[in-house]
Amino acid sequence: MRRRVAALMGALFFCGAIGAGGAFRANAADLPFDLPVPMAEAASYSEAVPKPEDVIGHRIGTWHSEPHHLVEYFRAVAAKSDRVTLHEYARSHEKRPLIYAVVTSPANHARIDEIVAENRRLSDAPRDVTDEDLARQPIIVFQGYSVHGDEASGSEAAVLLLYHLAAGDGAAVSEMLDKVVLLIDPGLNPDGRHRFTTWANQNRGAAPVTDPANREHTQAWPGGRTNHYWFDLNRDWLPLRHPESRGRMKVLNHWRPQVVTDFHEMGSESHYFFQPGVPNRVNRNTPGANQQLTAEMAKHHAAALDRLGALYVTRERFDDFYPGKGSTYPDVTGAIGILFEQGASRALRRETEHGLLTYEFTVRNQISTSLSTMKAAVEMREKLLRHQRTFFLEAPTLARGSRVKAYLLSLEPDRTRAQELLRLMLDHRIHVHRLKGEARVAGAGTFRPESAVIVPVDQPQIRLLTAMMERQTEFDDDLFYDISTWTMPLAFGLHSAEYDDDPAELLGDRIESIELDGGRLVGGRARYAYLMRWNRYFAPRALHKLQEAGVRTRVITRPFSVDVAGESHDFGRGTILVTLEQRPPGGASPDVLHATIERIVKEDHVEVFALHGGAIPGGSDLGSTMHIRVLEKPEIALITGPTSGAYDIGEAWHLLSERFGIPVTLIDTDRVASTDLDRYDTLVLSGGTYSRLPAAKIREWVRGGGNLIAIGTATGWAIENDLVELKPIPFEIDELLKGTPHAGLPDARGVHQIGGAIFEATLDDTHPLAFGYGGKVPVFRNHTSFHEPASRLGTNVAVYADEPLLSGYISKERLKQIPGSAAIVATRVGDGRVALFMDNPNFRAFWYGTNGLFLNAIFFGGTY
Repeated sequence: MRRRVAALMGALFFCGAIGAGGAFRANAADLPFDLPVPMAEAASYSEAVPKPEDVIGHRIGTWHSEPHHLVEYFRAVAAKSDRVTLHEYARSHEKRPLIYAVVTSPANHARIDEIVAENRRLSDAPRDVTDEDLARQPIIVFQGYSVHGDEASGSEAAVLLLYHLAAGDGAAVSEMLDKVVLLIDPGLNPDGRHRFTTWANQNRGAAPVTDPANREHTQAWPGGRTNHYWFDLNRDWLPLRHPESRGRMKVLNHWRPQVVTDFHEMGSESHYFFQPGVPNRVNRNTPGANQQLTAEMAKHHAAALDRLGALYVTRERFDDFYPGKGSTYPDVTGAIGILFEQGASRALRRETEHGLLTYEFTVRNQISTSLSTMKAAVEMREKLLRHQRTFFLEAPTLARGSRVKAYLLSLEPDRTRAQELLRLMLDHRIHVHRLKGEARVAGAGTFRPESAVIVPVDQPQIRLLTAMMERQTEFDDDLFYDISTWTMPLAFGLHSAEYDDDPAELLGDRIESIELDGGRLVGGRARYAYLMRWNRYFAPRALHKLQEAGVRTRVITRPFSVDVAGESHDFGRGTILVTLEQRPPGGASPDVLHATIERIVKEDHVEVFALHGGAIPGGSDLGSTMHIRVLEKPEIALITGPTSGAYDIGEAWHLLSERFGIPVTLIDTDRVASTDLDRYDTLVLSGGTYSRLPAAKIREWVRGGGNLIAIGTATGWAIENDLVELKPIPFEIDELLKGTPHAGLPDARGVHQIGGAIFEATLDDTHPLAFGYGGKVPVFRNHTSFHEPASRLGTNVAVYADEPLLSGYISKERLKQIPGSAAIVATRVGDGRVALFMDNPNFRAFWYGTNGLFLNAIFFGGTY
């Protein structure tokens, strides 16, 4: 049981010493918190600054503070304290505000623009910054909390940190305020936190229950970890696919902090963790000095937890490899990122093998290391500022030593996907230039100014750029906490090349912003029909808009050429045909049709061609029923709930609803048996086991004409339930591990896992699921289930290439399973269709390159 100390902020901030028995003494009589954290910074607290319970109605640690509580308290303090200003930087998908407080001395606030400008020189003009400049310069620290919504103690600590620095009085507090500009983000994921705190608070009685089986401790699916679309926002610092992340990146780009903290929780039986992490699992673009400074800061965290008698661990489990997390992205962009992990009570009290774990205890540890971070920042201020200056000073030297001097990116064949990657680069302060002349690269062809850009390696963000662009297949370690690769040109499905020569003569004007473009209407207003090429990323969105407008649409399943406006144009498989003849019922008028065409050209950046007749020279005319199929507007249901994969389903949901504007029904597995499935023509199973699905009902629905799409591990359900016949490729891992000692078995098994790697697949580009693609495509895999290709002719849409590994880690033994194995299988079952994607085509919303394959399965599911 925790030891209560009277009047120590109700016992938070200690102004004395720890006795032999661990008790705390305090000299403040009316402090607001009931958490024993020994701190010597404050001798007293200003009554002008409201205490948390006066604003939010409960003491910190006795109730799970909801997102609106955090916002209300931060607003209240900012209104009363001249040490605090408050800023809203984004709105979540559920329209909740994301905020951060700037906490520093009134004198620093008075010259805050000057401080920001001085700080930016460390990255923009590091050679102009002297040691004397650093001696006068405050350090900027960003402390972010609870990016996983159900890891709740961090946000509570943020409230305490704000109160302490806004209301506290004393020499140590003053020194922190003078030497640090602190940015506090109390809730990086308000939507997930709302989901979790609502569950925890609603399922709690007046008497706390410690039994882990209690409903309060066991959240309903999908839990509060993720954001609205069930994404792990702590993997989104690099992709920036969500408003929470994009807004935060603007904050970081403005302030450019030297220290970034990331407060989490983990399993209840675990003791406190802080970095450094596993020493040999550090991204190779992270400078060695980063890890040294992280270790030096760790001494402050250890001292703080030692004073509490709290158990902790470093250099285990968590790594610094994937640079898209809150504690790793800073490392390759000039700051020190630090991960903190506290064993979670989840509820107010929880039984563990180590004794009773309380919410107060978890908050106590988080505020303790929040303050130790501040102490480290004060004492190491000049070291940390110098590190950032050196980080950017070294960029030209790194560029000179790099074999690659620039990256060339083609804007074709899919201009939109390329522009989306360029937008991402600009969001990360990466310099992109127009291509001034032709560039030839052996094996990659010629890149031309009108259809390509160039990204020089010699720039301040060289480390981040390299991390985003490089392919890596050799590693110092074969175990990974997260994915082992994320090569962005492969993810976006782009034609790119490394340029090894001096790019100076190729560098055109620097591109400051990217507007999606490329849409065009050739031939004006049609008198007979319109053709839309299936060659742009948002072509499915455009098709959906046509269908929503009541336009009857068709797909042409073979290539052809036709003259439009006096020129011959080639059209590939997947071209969408819209005729002016729109038979009732519900046919769109010519005026509505043309207005919709003009809209999709502008909004979806597609290429549309106006025809004045239906004859196709040398091919089937537009009245053909052999090569032209009517497309019905899809009615889609995603199967969600227990036994489904929340991440994978969320990625499909986000793609369809958020990015493509396509409505989709979410049906929990437990409700499928009682749901009339006949109103849907497409069901999607994405990740998970789906063990609760009524197999007989799904089979009957498919055979009656339904279109079933299974993704990743969900393909196993379709195979096991006799919808598709595929033979698994065996892997005798126990044979490989014979003789491995007991202690080495977990790591030995981990060596043969695929945490995330990129492989090449060969497409049958005549199949409707491959329309719009060429013969090869990079795919992302993060599981180990491999199958032989289907025996039925015409059903193997994609198989893995003979030399499949493009980037990432896979054991040599696993790699032998892949060549020629099934990647995408699509087959008829009765009157219906089943499409199996062995890999996730929508991974983390940044795998743009294979989104089109998934969308083809939806829109063209009835055409094969």
